[in-house]
Amino acid sequence: ALTRRRPVARAALVAAGTWAVLGGRTLRAEAGAMNKALRGGDLPAARQRLSHLCGRDPARLDEPELARATVESVAENTSDAVVAPLFWGAVAGLPGLLGYRAVNTLDAMVGHRSPRYARFGTPAARLDDVANLLPSRLTGLLGVAAAPAVHGDRADAWRVWRRDRHDHPSPNAGQCEAAFAGALGVRLGGRNIYFGRSEVRPFLGDGPRPEARHIRRAATLSRTIGLAALAGAAALATVRAAAAG
Repeated sequence: ALTRRRPVARAALVAAGTWAVLGGRTLRAEAGAMNKALRGGDLPAARQRLSHLCGRDPARLDEPELARATVESVAENTSDAVVAPLFWGAVAGLPGLLGYRAVNTLDAMVGHRSPRYARFGTPAARLDDVANLLPSRLTGLLGVAAAPAVHGDRADAWRVWRRDRHDHPSPNAGQCEAAFAGALGVRLGGRNIYFGRSEVRPFLGDGPRPEARHIRRAATLSRTIGLAALAGAAALATVRAAAAG
């Protein structure tokens, strides 16, 4: 409200807010660190690094499972940390940027199925699901479109995305992971262990289990999706501003 008639101040605040909420560079840096550890055969370092990407128990994970966890985390967080904040920023400006990041962070902190957080965490998780309904599907479509950037096939990516995107227990994560699986030509999903709690998820994709080399391609795909989302967000924000003016 204070910057309504001060376009320079408004632009500075939006730029600062965008910088604060986007996490694409950090996501790719963590993927790069995991790739380096796995390529060097340093499984202890790779297992220790996994906590920077997701909450799985890495104690007994081998290279393919560490690579799978990394690719899945890169896929899901491409939506959460890049596409979704850009989408809501384009739709609602600075409140959209910061509001989405608040919702997503709240889900990450307390959106767990536990007695302690049942009454507060469940609404936080459902609110995050709603906020990501459109961005996750946009991420999936952009992933299919960007498949050639990682030497993938758009037709295969489209087929896998349409077939497998609803098999994931999350209403949103499957949209991203299925697109990445199809674009990279790998098979995601399987048994995940979260420090005492085990989950078996359906397979997404038809290819082999991921390896270290797929992590770099996943990071490249994430960057390509992010650039496309940035261009789309800028165009949408321009149209919105012109309509408001």
